[in-house]
Amino acid sequence: MSRDPIDRSGLRPGYWEDTPLDRMTTREWEALCDGCGKCCMNKLEDEETGDVALTCVACRLFDDDSCRCSQYPIRHQFVPECISLRPHDIDKHMYWLPQTCAYRLLREGRKLYDWHPLISGTPDSVHRAGVSMRGMTVPEFEVGEDDWEDHIIEEPT
Repeated sequence: MSRDPIDRSGLRPGYWEDTPLDRMTTREWEALCDGCGKCCMNKLEDEETGDVALTCVACRLFDDDSCRCSQYPIRHQFVPECISLRPHDIDKHMYWLPQTCAYRLLREGRKLYDWHPLISGTPDSVHRAGVSMRGMTVPEFEVGEDDWEDHIIEEPT
């Protein structure tokens, strides 16, 4: 079992079921991240339809083993365009959020999956469930942007 980089200790059990996203503390909000790594994959958006395709081309800061950003606290110094998802702007980002993302699920009024670390109690459950990007990525510095289309994948669910 790996150590959870997100401190989930001391959080009220089931807080996500009765606390609106915009009323969560920063710690509660951050704990919603399941650690799948999908948001750190480069995506392609069809300009005509708005459809977003997930690729396995990972951000240069992505650690494929942990499925986490290797420089999360200072990531904007290296990747200025990295999005900091916040309750007040979640609607703006819903179109590209992964289908299994806790932020998306809760915003849509749905429940978290049993493999989510807040329910399972372990950060490894997302990997055991086959939902994470662990072992599936290609670093963006190895693939030219014109070739990302060759790396489109079906989103693991």
